[in-house]
Amino acid sequence: MTSTTQMVNPPEDTLLLHNSPDGEADVKPRKVLITGAAGFIGMHLAKRLLQRGDTVVGLDNMNDYYDVSLKEARLAELVDHDGFSFIKMELADRAGMESLFAEASFDAVVNLAAQAGVRYSLKNPHAYIDSNIVGFTNILEGCRHTGVKHLVYASSSSVYGANESMPFSVHDNVDHPISLYAATKKANELMAHTYSHLYGLPTTGLRFFTVYGPWGRPDMALFLFTKAIMEGKPIDVFNYGDMQRDFTYIDDIVEGVVRVLDQQAEGNPQWDGAHPDPCSSRAPWRVYNIGNSAPVGLMAYIEALEEALGMTAEKNFLPLQAGDVPATWADVEQLAKDVGYRPAMSVPEGVKRFVQWYRDYYDIA
Repeated sequence: MTSTTQMVNPPEDTLLLHNSPDGEADVKPRKVLITGAAGFIGMHLAKRLLQRGDTVVGLDNMNDYYDVSLKEARLAELVDHDGFSFIKMELADRAGMESLFAEASFDAVVNLAAQAGVRYSLKNPHAYIDSNIVGFTNILEGCRHTGVKHLVYASSSSVYGANESMPFSVHDNVDHPISLYAATKKANELMAHTYSHLYGLPTTGLRFFTVYGPWGRPDMALFLFTKAIMEGKPIDVFNYGDMQRDFTYIDDIVEGVVRVLDQQAEGNPQWDGAHPDPCSSRAPWRVYNIGNSAPVGLMAYIEALEEALGMTAEKNFLPLQAGDVPATWADVEQLAKDVGYRPAMSVPEGVKRFVQWYRDYYDIA
């Protein structure tokens, strides 16, 4: 186990309280493990928790799936906080993960580390098993044996797979994934339920819908499109532009994660095994969608980017790629009911903020 900074102990004064979503101060500062802390969502979440007084231990393997310098720059946004420490480690490192959990005594864990990407899963399936299955098992075991009070983990809208019922509801059956990435995320939900049932470990899975915004991933459409357009190169538009995505701004995602983290998963006393609800259980296990609940056509998304850049894209129209779905749309009624939150950032404003960050980060006038 290697660490770039010394582990930070929780602050001695744990009587100071955070402001909960309804304005009541009732959430004590905690020690939280965030895996994937150098990632897009991980960095933003860590910054948010640090700002409100939590102690955060960030873990990431810093792999080269995309530009490592971007991950290092994200970490640089966090290292000046007194409550932050970083561990470079693979989730699949069983001995290292056991030692980390035993030594740190985390109050809560947010697992955002995973091998991402639908298309890459066609090329390197073993990476998904190592990180998303073996690594998640190590997370579950660490939580189980050290009394973690709440495990929140990233699932994905991709679990809806061949489901064509719109909008995608957490009450829908999701047994037909169409990529290995999606299958591993569905497996995470099932594995978490087992641990919630057997050991009483509260777990909550979050199905994220097409996250975008400042510090985003270079393999995602907005980043790829922006780079190509600014370099005068054509952009690849799949399914000949006939696609819709429920684009969700990063700040909205983080707000949803924080609210869910602060509300420990509980069993559903009305759950009926004869007519099982797919998003809850008698065990302390929950699953939620976090999406903007307002799908936008791909061509409209590109138009918003062209407007923000003041440039027109040259478009290379291509067929739908294997593993992709033509449309996503999040039903967030259960999230709104349970934690009182609905994402709301408009795509034009969110894209504008990304472009501003992109220009600043790459020092482009």
